[in-house]
Amino acid sequence: MRLVTALTLTLCTLTGLDAAAARAADDAFSPLVQPEVQALRAERPVKIDGILDEGVWSRAPVVTGFSETYPGNNTRPQVRTRAQLAYDDSHLYVAFICQDDPAALRATLCQRDQFFNDDAVGVYLDTFGEAQWAYGLFVNPYGIQKDLMWTSVHGEDRGFDMIWHSAARIGEDGYVVEMAIPFAGMRFPTAEAQTWRLDLVRSRPRESDHQYGWSARDRDNRCGPCQWGRVTGVRGVTAGKGLEVLTSLTGSQLSTIRDTRDPESGLQDDDVLGSASVGFKYSVTSDVTAEATINPDFSQIEADAAQIDVNSTIFRRYAERRPFFQEGNDLFRTYFNSFYTRMVVDPEVAAKGTARWTKTSLAYMYARDESSPYIVPAEERSYTESLGRSDVHVLRGLHSLGNGSQAGAMITHRSYEMGGEGLILSGDASVRLSNSLLWLGQYVYSDTEEPDGVIIDSDKAFKDGQYTLDLDGESYSGDALITELRYNSEHLNFTLDYNHVAPTYRTQTGYDPWNDQRNGFARVNYNIIFDEGLVERITPGFFVQGRWNYDGERKWRHYNPQVDVRLRWAQANFGGGYTTGHETWDGIAYEKLYSWRGYFNCRPSNRLGLWGDIQVGENPALFSNARGDEIGWSLGADLKPLDNLTIEPTIDYIRSEDDTSGELLFKQTIARARVQWQIDRRLSLRLVFQHNASENPPFRSLAREDMFPDYHMYFGGKWEVDPLLTYRLNSFSVFYLGSTHDWRDFNAALDGGVADYATTSRQYFMKLQYLFQI
Repeated sequence: MRLVTALTLTLCTLTGLDAAAARAADDAFSPLVQPEVQALRAERPVKIDGILDEGVWSRAPVVTGFSETYPGNNTRPQVRTRAQLAYDDSHLYVAFICQDDPAALRATLCQRDQFFNDDAVGVYLDTFGEAQWAYGLFVNPYGIQKDLMWTSVHGEDRGFDMIWHSAARIGEDGYVVEMAIPFAGMRFPTAEAQTWRLDLVRSRPRESDHQYGWSARDRDNRCGPCQWGRVTGVRGVTAGKGLEVLTSLTGSQLSTIRDTRDPESGLQDDDVLGSASVGFKYSVTSDVTAEATINPDFSQIEADAAQIDVNSTIFRRYAERRPFFQEGNDLFRTYFNSFYTRMVVDPEVAAKGTARWTKTSLAYMYARDESSPYIVPAEERSYTESLGRSDVHVLRGLHSLGNGSQAGAMITHRSYEMGGEGLILSGDASVRLSNSLLWLGQYVYSDTEEPDGVIIDSDKAFKDGQYTLDLDGESYSGDALITELRYNSEHLNFTLDYNHVAPTYRTQTGYDPWNDQRNGFARVNYNIIFDEGLVERITPGFFVQGRWNYDGERKWRHYNPQVDVRLRWAQANFGGGYTTGHETWDGIAYEKLYSWRGYFNCRPSNRLGLWGDIQVGENPALFSNARGDEIGWSLGADLKPLDNLTIEPTIDYIRSEDDTSGELLFKQTIARARVQWQIDRRLSLRLVFQHNASENPPFRSLAREDMFPDYHMYFGGKWEVDPLLTYRLNSFSVFYLGSTHDWRDFNAALDGGVADYATTSRQYFMKLQYLFQI
């Protein structure tokens, strides 16, 4: 620790910024507007160890003048931050020196990407300078990494991963971070001299979540990258080229219950299975990258967290976690989610190519899917089927219009081996009308030829009875549209939106679980900011929404006043709102619906975070066609007994009773706990416990009538326990050893029956994955 302090003082002396000079500079504090720094070329590679003893750090320019951008508005930070930049032929190097009380630091020893609310420093890089996408790389005081891809369409995508290097050391006066970002993992223009948009940031969560930045921020300017500084002086370097080979070996053994109607039948052991897969990524030039994967293992190591769905009629959406879809994922995203990557479930082969030039980007993907999901959207619900093999093609193009504006187009096509196909043609744009005002829009045309011979719901039809919901070889086309105006400033924010999805619109590569709808909504809020005192800001707001089908029938009407309050204590915020309105479901009009909502979250210490949400009111029970008195609540905690041990318990509950008879309409409880023990930087043990219990009387009736024989697999009580041991060299080279254990309640359909849990499945698995870079 004394070594780091000594090195820090030496660095200040060598750069001409001794303690007195630094203090004088801070006394003359002035926020920096689009500052510029010149990176110094290093004579030899820099050792990344958190000790700034290489000669390059004694010569590289020192970046100072950080501002507090939140909650302060470009104000003087409470502590000093300095940074330096250097480079050689293969890496961009960044060093941070962060003054602070080491006893007050908040830091977690964990796997990469899994720290939140920690002290951290970071780099944002917009290498093409178009404010369309940017890299974000962050390091906490333990040297743990987190990276993301920022896009102008969807903000931060935390599923992005890059191989880079970092180290940190905590000293008597704070902490020091070193970062080495390889050019091999980046994309930037082919030019002798590079000029990149850059921001250097620091997070310092205490009573408030203090955010510091090298570049001053104008809160009335919604384009963040447009306000970043610049790094110059990087010359004679090239972006990623060469070949990467990702190899994978997997093995598993699954046991499932012999008879789903008989809990005493026991488990049937399947054969032990093993497979190998390989993926190739070749950078043809610094601008163009091609990828291919054969027999990929796209299984997820951690199951998706269960969601409250007992009163939901649509197919649920989950986050993408699979590495193959990370490269170029920002290019494939649109406002309508026209390509939802998890619609490609189990490809036997997949290929992808991306190209990024100064103003234009292109991306193409092909996959041969072994188990193809088919979503049939309707006016009030969605249906899903699995239709075997299919071929998926996706082509996407984006062009920068300058000043943070862009236009794009997308074509997707899916054809099924059993017959049928779907085509999507899409165009989208976002245009900055002023610093605070943005217009965005997307138009989508779909052309569908259904497969034949799949029964969905023979009693249902759409488009005035012209077509059935069954997959019976019918052909039709439809469209979807969104147009939205967004205004964001320091105080006033509003959104005006109109969108529609035609009854004959259908996509088999995207996520649109409803159709036959026209929607309009408006949202406005106003920030009342307090420079001093306990209250940091109060934000009252109002939201109004309406939905009509294509016959002109009003389906929804909601009005929602709300308020949010943030405090300068324990990072606390709380708020609530009231919603009232009208909904029509299955031909039944529910008038004067209402609900009250309240919520809170806070983090009083490094060891404890708490949050909660409660909602009460009267809402429809969609499967019972009844109006219910409904209560729903959620509670959660982030517990950190030790810096390397985190425990995350959550519980979600919802219940509805008929507002006249008091009869139960539905209820569901989900209890989940995730325990992570990080033994060292590479080795960790994780345990997930999850209990999901639901009660839905209409399904209970079907079970008693033998119309729903596997009822206990879909409702009633379920337990899951999933242990996992992980050894991780980097984002892509990793070894997993784990198992999954599932239990179900076989008395779920018996009124008043005592729960009878039996093991329904058990799996053991291992996976060894290694990335070779050539």
